[in-house]
Amino acid sequence: MSEVLSQGQIDALLASVMGGGAVKEDVSKDAGKNYRKYDFYSPKKFTKDKLNILRSAYENYCRIASSRINSLLRISSQVSLITVEEERYYEFSNALSDNDALTMINASLGEKNGGGTIFMHITTPLMLSMVDRMLGGKGEEPENIPSQYAYTDIELLLYENIAKYLVAVMKDGWANYLDINFAIEKVETSHGLLQEIGMDEIVVIVIIEVILNSVEGKINICIPGTFLTNIFTILESKKGSSGKSAGNNEDTTTQDIFEFIKDSNLEVTAKICDATVMLQDIYDLKQGDIINMNRPQNSHVDVFVEDNIWFQGKLGVHNKNMAVRISETNKQKNGKRGDL
Repeated sequence: MSEVLSQGQIDALLASVMGGGAVKEDVSKDAGKNYRKYDFYSPKKFTKDKLNILRSAYENYCRIASSRINSLLRISSQVSLITVEEERYYEFSNALSDNDALTMINASLGEKNGGGTIFMHITTPLMLSMVDRMLGGKGEEPENIPSQYAYTDIELLLYENIAKYLVAVMKDGWANYLDINFAIEKVETSHGLLQEIGMDEIVVIVIIEVILNSVEGKINICIPGTFLTNIFTILESKKGSSGKSAGNNEDTTTQDIFEFIKDSNLEVTAKICDATVMLQDIYDLKQGDIINMNRPQNSHVDVFVEDNIWFQGKLGVHNKNMAVRISETNKQKNGKRGDL
């Protein structure tokens, strides 16, 4: 069935034909508002699952850091994770002013897996409030802080002291995933001269909000993509090995047991037969006497491993030494080792 045009559509069509133009389509003002352009020059390197691991680790860190700040400054604080974003390093660097202090943190994954350098930036109003509290003040936000504010030498020493407390508990935040050691290298005030990371390198920025009474500030942690790649590689290898071992748990256990006991020393003996002899006969025995074993000459010999019969064989000579050639396996039959 053909579509019936409304009167308004007919008038618009006639006006378009008379004017020689095209029919204008009504486009919603909100069209495309909720869409974000994808930057093909900077494709995303880390999936949401991997960023969720970072989010979980630093949510743990926020809870621990809040307790550390409360005990250090003797003040109630709120520390919460705002976001975890992947971007280029120059976006993080351009957001800093020339005199901002940047804490360089050495993160180590161990001798085999190496490590990397993480950068932590604490906003100036928040740090000055912490410094004021450390010096016995109320920790109120200073007024009229210039955008190009430069820390004094004393403030930089206190800055590093506070940063050490915050970095020391970062390991506990990662404890559920990896054993990573964090240590401060230095506090750098000329971050524009740093050569540790390229401007176009992919990084992940962790933004943490800190509230001290009426003072609000942020802690920004910049983690290079190369270091994160090492972390996720280790996590994936652990996950793969744990899954493999879980699927073959019984076989692996049996193999491990045999690997453990295969070098054990066991006593192996060959038994011809049992013979009953009177004590008087044994007392009168001398060289050349014969004891009747009541068994045919070419009969089998029982071979014992400890007290159990495992094999049967025949007596013989090998390299001028008495030997037993194994002719039959008899693991199911158990017996007691004889005296002869």
